[in-house]
Amino acid sequence: MEFSNAWLDAGLAKVAADPSSVTRLFAAAGRHCGRAEHEPGWTTDQAARARLLLALPAAELPGHLDDLYRHGDAGEKLAVLKALPLLPIGDQAVPLLHDAIRTNDTRLVAAALGPYARHLDQPAWRQAVLKCVFMGIPLAVVDRLPERADTELAAMTAGLREERAAAGRAFPEDALTLLEV
Repeated sequence: MEFSNAWLDAGLAKVAADPSSVTRLFAAAGRHCGRAEHEPGWTTDQAARARLLLALPAAELPGHLDDLYRHGDAGEKLAVLKALPLLPIGDQAVPLLHDAIRTNDTRLVAAALGPYARHLDQPAWRQAVLKCVFMGIPLAVVDRLPERADTELAAMTAGLREERAAAGRAFPEDALTLLEV
């Protein structure tokens, strides 16, 4: 996730000197760093935004994360969600996951089920996985799926499969493994 350019280097120095500057810089990252594929799973603007977040003092992270996510566009929200596992915040950003899971943006739902989803309680995690099945989001995005899948998720998945069959709708192939728990 290492990414650097002159604009970002100056921005990191600004955030270190004045943490409130992150709001303006976070929004401008796409214009100054581009949106090209950087490394698997990350674009250049997402990597730059993650580095800006990492430059914030740990004590100020939760407040800034909430503001950047709540007031950001979809790309900015996605960058916040992807950066969460890199940040020293414990479970303080779980409300952002809940918000992302309530959306109909498949990118946000998928990002909410990445590594930071370890902080979701089991009932919320199950509902989020089921939403992935419902929305057609590949289950490969769900971090630790084999370890966390349980009989309750299998029962919920079986119910969804029956509903889809009754409606004449297809059931995603990758969700069939959830029935085998």
